[in-house]
Amino acid sequence: MEKTNPMRILDRAKIQYVVHDYTDTGMVAGLDVANVLGEDPACVFKTLVTQGKSEKYYVFVVPVTNELDLKKAAASVGEKSVVMIPSKELLANTGYVHGGCSPLGMKKQMRTTIDTSAKDHTRFYVSAGKVGLQIEMDFADLEKVLNYQLADIVR
Repeated sequence: MEKTNPMRILDRAKIQYVVHDYTDTGMVAGLDVANVLGEDPACVFKTLVTQGKSEKYYVFVVPVTNELDLKKAAASVGEKSVVMIPSKELLANTGYVHGGCSPLGMKKQMRTTIDTSAKDHTRFYVSAGKVGLQIEMDFADLEKVLNYQLADIVR
């Protein structure tokens, strides 16, 4: 399997992780992915990219079973409002495609906020940077490779 940017970042930091490959399932919806992995959907996260009124981009990481609360998200980063960026703008801004977006290894540094529920789980699943691949890692290790804040950002 070819290494993705998130895997290389974790390797450089000597952080242990497991890659789960579900490319052959054709699954992309978060809940389906959690089921394929046989994991509690509460510890499987999706990465969403938004743009604020200020034109700045923000990354929000939420459990796959939850929706991002745009008002809470905006408040967490000091914006009046944020909107999801169109899928067609994702690759140019992050280096990732829809369904394969990871908070690790983005093309541009963006302020990242992870839902507070993440700290309730030891294991943390997030995209490995390619559709069909998930990284499983210890949530406590994430702070070694990602500058983020925790906030209540789901509905």
